[in-house]
Amino acid sequence: MTREMTGAKMVVQALKDQGVDVVFGYPGGAVLPIYDEIFLQNDIRHVLVRHEQGAVHAAEGYARSTGKPGVVLVTSGPGATNAVTGLTDALLDSIPLVVLTGQVPTFMIGSDAFQEADTIGITRPCTKHNWLVKDTDKLAGTLHEAFHVATTGRPGPVLVDIPKDVQFANGTYNSPKPAASHYQPQVKGDMEEITELVAALETAKRPVFYTGGGVINSGNAASQLLRELVDGTGIPVTSTLMGLGAYPASGKNWLGMLGMHGLYEANMAMHGCDLMINIGARFDDRITGKIDAFSPKSKKAHIDIDPSSINKVIRVDIPIVGDVAHVLEDILKVWKSRGRKVNREALAKWHKQIDEWRAVNCLNFKNSDQTIKPQYALQRLEELTKGHDRYITTEVGQHQMWAAQYLNFEDPNRWMTSGGLGTMGYGFPASIGAQMAHPDALVINVAGEASWLMNMQEMGTAVQFRLPVKQFILNNERLGMVRQWQELLHGERYSQSWSEALPDFVKLAEAFGAKGICVSDPKDLDDAIMEMIEYDGPVIFDCLVEKHENCFPMIPSGKAHNEMLLGEADTQGVIQAGGAVLV
Repeated sequence: MTREMTGAKMVVQALKDQGVDVVFGYPGGAVLPIYDEIFLQNDIRHVLVRHEQGAVHAAEGYARSTGKPGVVLVTSGPGATNAVTGLTDALLDSIPLVVLTGQVPTFMIGSDAFQEADTIGITRPCTKHNWLVKDTDKLAGTLHEAFHVATTGRPGPVLVDIPKDVQFANGTYNSPKPAASHYQPQVKGDMEEITELVAALETAKRPVFYTGGGVINSGNAASQLLRELVDGTGIPVTSTLMGLGAYPASGKNWLGMLGMHGLYEANMAMHGCDLMINIGARFDDRITGKIDAFSPKSKKAHIDIDPSSINKVIRVDIPIVGDVAHVLEDILKVWKSRGRKVNREALAKWHKQIDEWRAVNCLNFKNSDQTIKPQYALQRLEELTKGHDRYITTEVGQHQMWAAQYLNFEDPNRWMTSGGLGTMGYGFPASIGAQMAHPDALVINVAGEASWLMNMQEMGTAVQFRLPVKQFILNNERLGMVRQWQELLHGERYSQSWSEALPDFVKLAEAFGAKGICVSDPKDLDDAIMEMIEYDGPVIFDCLVEKHENCFPMIPSGKAHNEMLLGEADTQGVIQAGGAVLV
């Protein structure tokens, strides 16, 4: 179906045809024709953010919580450059985004015009693909291709740069044609490699499934297939920060998160396994630790839709390129057809060893009745919210790791955090995006005061759109993770790791027209959390916590998985100076 219309109208029509219901954006001169078309329709809701970085993070939260692409609309120049951090964040965490940027008219490109920037050049390294559209007749096809590229294969952010004269000009609009794209990634895995993997898991004595965000990106079917495979084989499963929820935290084979601040039993199992099956993870350095000491005695398999991820960091014995859901489906078919075999006797011994590691109780901490320990705050948050329709976002730092350790996720798409780029300021706008997608859900952003302040202006967005997002700030008046590294690795020289001018968060909330709650006494914590949950509107929850608490377990940089700082959990009967024991 073809129709004549302006480029600006094409943008809105393409969004409708792609099923978009929410756009996060901020207007400016170079996109006013598109904003005019948005004004003339009621099918797509536009969320006016307070900063373009906030728009992209909000779109990430929307995408991660729904599985659908997030859409962003910003102007040229600073509008586009302000989006760069969010684009890079989405690229590293494989989040599908379509970012539309305005550009100066085509005849002015290269003249250093007002609010001109080389958006295509600037964003080429931080997008999956980008386009500059100079012909209105090519705009519709480019927009449809952008959605296809963003959501197909390994998801990621794409950008379409649209000059203002292209928005004004008339052209031919073409409806989407999915088969027309040249980008068709391989989704089915090689059956010989899949059969080899099944044969390996049938005989393995100490196997481990190592899962990542790719399981969640592959859709709910992938998570269900993972659960069937794990529970059918009885093989223990761990996850990266990005993969939490793909396998339920209550599952009998769950080891918890692994990596730099992962659980002792998960890291020890990864170190000691004889078969390691990576499903949709990319061997990030926060997971591998010291490369030559990573899972040193295991046969390694890697399932990933991105062929460039295979053998990029860790050499593997069984590489399988394909979509996680398709590959897991074939693994299950082959495993069942061969008699559902595993080495039960060896697996029983393996689980017994894992139980011994679990008995270390690596998340143990010394609680206090005088000050709120951040771990305790998250334990109480988990207990009081676990029965709700709950979505959790986080900022970046100690609180992020504690949230991953102490909050439990039973389903995919319930946990949104900045993993690869580690972007402070991500969580608040991401919670706005998640709340837009799930208006009746309980959406909580677990934050540190320093991270939260980086995009605090989005409180205006939350209030304007009546979004009841809860900002659960663990306020230690420190850049907590920076301070922890300075204590452990830099001789306790605390260079610039605290602020001497923090706001009164209750008054700040009230200034925005929201509710503020402050709590400092452990005995008041439960009542304060319930007050936060029950308030029908946005809340800033200022939880004053122990200022110098460290996040354990911790694998020091450059160390192997079996070299962990354990804090209060002491397996050798001696707590070393500084409150940590090296295992």
